Amino acid sequence: MAKTKRTGIRRDNSVGDKVFNVVNITFFTLFTLICIFPFYYLLINTISNNDLVGKNLITLVPKGIHFSNYVALKDVADFGNSVLVTVSRTILGTTLMVLVSAFAGYLTTKHELWHRSLWYRALVITMYFNAGMIPWYLNMAGLGLTDNYWGYIIPGLVAPYNIILVKTYIESIPPSLEESATIDGASAMKVFTNIILPLSKPILATIAVFGAVANWNSLQDSLILMSNSPQLYTMQHRLWMYLNTSSNLAAAMQSGGSVSSGMLNTKVIKYTISMVTIIPIMLVYPFMQRYFEEGIMLGAVKG
Repeated sequence: MAKTKRTGIRRDNSVGDKVFNVVNITFFTLFTLICIFPFYYLLINTISNNDLVGKNLITLVPKGIHFSNYVALKDVADFGNSVLVTVSRTILGTTLMVLVSAFAGYLTTKHELWHRSLWYRALVITMYFNAGMIPWYLNMAGLGLTDNYWGYIIPGLVAPYNIILVKTYIESIPPSLEESATIDGASAMKVFTNIILPLSKPILATIAVFGAVANWNSLQDSLILMSNSPQLYTMQHRLWMYLNTSSNLAAAMQSGGSVSSGMLNTKVIKYTISMVTIIPIMLVYPFMQRYFEEGIMLGAVKG
């Protein structure tokens, strides 16, 4: 019996390939460090001795490590309320946006929808054309959404780009699944909730990341719509105020002497508040990254 010999092709890297790999790895390592360093710099300055931070003596290594700056934020006037506003709008706004995008995306895949192409094209047009800032504000004022918490939620419910992603993804689901459920007597809503939604988890997680980041980082709507309602300012709005007006920092620290004098360093307060606004979204993204990448790739199969 002849003994078969398994052979494989192995190609040794040439000198050029090795040089390319070294240059490639070096470049992306440096690029990664450049991207990470600003966040690292903020972090070490918020946990280092405040006096040293005020003298710009903290650059690469933290000194006199402590976490009292984060604890002292509770004494910054109205900051805690801004945290609640931002967290609530992120959770509620993202949840409702995902549900609306899922349902609207599903509807645009149904050929029996009246003038489906017209509605879909009208949706796409809004991605490229808008009336402008002043008409937008007048419209929001006319709808009673100025100085109103729902001004954060309602305008973001319909997100054309997210609806297009969901539509494209749903079109990649085998139609036979929906057809078999319909034959068994399932209604359109039952098909949507029991079949389409569970199978669309990757793309829904993707747009949830988009929505969460957008809601968390939003500044413009708070600046324009909530000008007369300080209790509705978001964290980004508060941070913008603290970064641009030093007098706000002094006013914000009226804690009856409960805050240490070191925390009164405006630079420390700015760094700490900046870090607080960054940390939550940085912690959430790694857990959503798998769904994010899968959803984008699958949603891009068809146009």
